[in-house]
Amino acid sequence: MSNTRLPREFYERNTVDVAKDLLGKILVRRIGKDLISGVITETEAYRQSDDPASHAYRDITNRNKAMFGEVGHAYVYFTYGMHYCVNAVARNKHHKAGAVLIRSLTPKDGIDIMIKNRKTNNAKSLTNGPAKLTIALDITKKQYGEDLVNSTRLYITDGIEVDQKIIAGPRIGIKKGNDKQWNFRIKL
Repeated sequence: MSNTRLPREFYERNTVDVAKDLLGKILVRRIGKDLISGVITETEAYRQSDDPASHAYRDITNRNKAMFGEVGHAYVYFTYGMHYCVNAVARNKHHKAGAVLIRSLTPKDGIDIMIKNRKTNNAKSLTNGPAKLTIALDITKKQYGEDLVNSTRLYITDGIEVDQKIIAGPRIGIKKGNDKQWNFRIKL
């Protein structure tokens, strides 16, 4: 396992392929001298014109403009009036917008900080959901647009080799686009 950051080109591909390839990578959050990280174990792809479940489906807004911007940036949004979710902007030239929702992590570094941030001792459920992981890593709207390629505060690095079968299924919590098997996960 190396600490090599994913280059911009990694994100300049089909959003669905990027979602699969993010499995096993490391999401890193640095706050001051503290380093918090986890292995990405579940993702979901969201595109644009062919994806009615995507925030970008109806075109650009203030909320989703990061999805239309340069790939390799963070798209952070607020949902259900209480939670943040973090995405990596990723798409190829055939789509105007796209992002990969990071749904779950296996904690790696800074587990004590994650426990404090989440106010729980249950290590099993510390980062096993998109809102749980943003609370654990203290990711908020302040990280909206953060450059995952060059930032020192939020980035993604190479991780573990995924030599197991990737499980694909329908995306979670959506009402449209249920036919797309764009939720991907691995078990560690």
